[in-house]
Amino acid sequence: MAISETSELSSGDLALTKVDGLLAKLEDFLNVIAGLVIFATMILGVVQVIGRSVFNSPVPAYVDVVEIMMATFAFLGIAYCQRLGGHVRMEVVMKQFKGRTLWIAEVVGVLVMMTIISILMVYGYDHFMRALQLGDSTIDGDYPLWPSKFVIPFAFGVLLLRLTVNLWGFTRLVIHPTAEPIGIPVIETVDDQAEYEIRSSGLGDEAISDRSEREKLGAK
Repeated sequence: MAISETSELSSGDLALTKVDGLLAKLEDFLNVIAGLVIFATMILGVVQVIGRSVFNSPVPAYVDVVEIMMATFAFLGIAYCQRLGGHVRMEVVMKQFKGRTLWIAEVVGVLVMMTIISILMVYGYDHFMRALQLGDSTIDGDYPLWPSKFVIPFAFGVLLLRLTVNLWGFTRLVIHPTAEPIGIPVIETVDDQAEYEIRSSGLGDEAISDRSEREKLGAK
């Protein structure tokens, strides 16, 4: 955000921008960890295949290790995904709303998600505490399960923080529908996605202009 634009924001908007930025750094960090764990899982899979087929020596408790790693990369990135608007949404329904009606629908949706995630976080924490107190472990390798079970309520907690920021941002737009969106996922349209893919492919502005011309001809 430019300095001139920042200076025009109210104190509440500045606070929302700061909180959104700080939370985004945590989400980016957790998403990097999830990506590294995915990469490590791939390397472990290669070692398992080579070890079993070439040296007849598979990785000990391979299934146990993969199950533990799956919890890490499956959950650590959910808040990051929410920030980008990457979770499944009822776009067919939401596209019918405009202005304040759209933002009210978004507020209702976020409240429903916060309720569900709060319940899952509580029960996830209970499972973590049970595994920690009872010494729950994997079958083959006897690895403790509480670290992987802790990842789930922790990730849900970060997601709940992101949803709180989303709720703040959507409520702000309910009050001021024409304000600049802050702290909410900006969902790309089909045209925006197509333009991004064209630019990413290196075809540039010429391909975009050709696409626009074809759309105009098709509309006639």
